[in-house]
Amino acid sequence: MTRADEDVPYQGGRTAIVTGATGGLGYETALALAAAHARVVVTGRNAAKGWAAVNAIRALHPHADVRFEALNLASLASVKAFSDKMHARDKPVHLLVNNAGVMALPARKLTGDGFEMQIATNYLGHFALTAQLLPLMKRATRPRVVSLSSVAHRGARIHLGDLQSSNYDAWRAYGQTKLAMLMFALELQRRSDANGWGLMSNAAHPGWARTGLFANGPNTGPCLTWQRVVTALAAPFFSHSAEAGALPTLYAATSPDAKGGVMYGPIGFGEMKGPPGLARIAPQAQDTSVAESLWDESVAMTGVPFPAATHAAREVSEPAFSFEIVAGT
Repeated sequence: MTRADEDVPYQGGRTAIVTGATGGLGYETALALAAAHARVVVTGRNAAKGWAAVNAIRALHPHADVRFEALNLASLASVKAFSDKMHARDKPVHLLVNNAGVMALPARKLTGDGFEMQIATNYLGHFALTAQLLPLMKRATRPRVVSLSSVAHRGARIHLGDLQSSNYDAWRAYGQTKLAMLMFALELQRRSDANGWGLMSNAAHPGWARTGLFANGPNTGPCLTWQRVVTALAAPFFSHSAEAGALPTLYAATSPDAKGGVMYGPIGFGEMKGPPGLARIAPQAQDTSVAESLWDESVAMTGVPFPAATHAAREVSEPAFSFEIVAGT
């Protein structure tokens, strides 16, 4: 497979926001988009890491139009401050990649807003961010929202009475957030179609990508040496690099053949690695009744509603582009 930053079609004139782009999948996504001439906003909690990522991208691609903006998805105030800054610039947003996340934190933690950390970072923050940026996306031609899910969604359920995971189990809580992200992506497409928002909303998952997510989640804490050993032994056979793991996201974000209301992921064994193609969506993710209830509960928890139906004017033209990654079937 060729490098991700060689596969993405020309993105000149398009503005992309990538959450959690200071490392791992987010960095690889931002790098490839910047290489394809998109204007890229790298976001993250840590400014030092953010500017290091920007400088690394510029070193590889001196032409890159890339900048860092602080954004902590676990803080609704941070989400609003970032969104306000984007609105103050008054420019269309063509692509939002809802990538940031934490995985299976060993102990239950609450954010300053009183939310369980995983549901806040992985889902609620992205829900609020998308709602607040929607007016800017409606002004763009062919706007897209890509939301990161995981194969972990297949064993998960949405517990509408306990989204906060009060009886905390790290993997149960994580799976619920990734199922929520997938259901959000599908419901966002349905609501865009119904309300005339003009969005393409889809989801992507990276398979088993070797990133820092494991280092910051399930491999931390006591009594987990066996998990680290098993992970190290299995990784060479069943995982792939962060760069390869970003390919489904990039396909969903930029391919003219990509569709809304679906998920893309690796098409190798168990969808753990391989080239990007359509991924299997578990039946519970397609429950529209639960999706509607989750949406309503998310509005209530965040206090951030989506705008009403409108048909906003869009940019007149945009450069044509093609995509060279071969999607699986």
